Amino acid sequence: MSDKKCTSCNAPLAEEGATEFGCPACGVEINRCYRCREQSIPYTCPKCGFGGP
Repeated sequence: MSDKKCTSCNAPLAEEGATEFGCPACGVEINRCYRCREQSIPYTCPKCGFGGP
């Protein structure tokens, strides 16, 4: 995952605890770093604008 970046904060996803999943609305890949997941920092899909915690 090292070349991917967090959708919320744009940090590289090198640390343990990062995740990636498909956008619930359109299926585009969403990447989340450990810090943003733990702190429930909102994300917005770059394709359709769907947002989540």
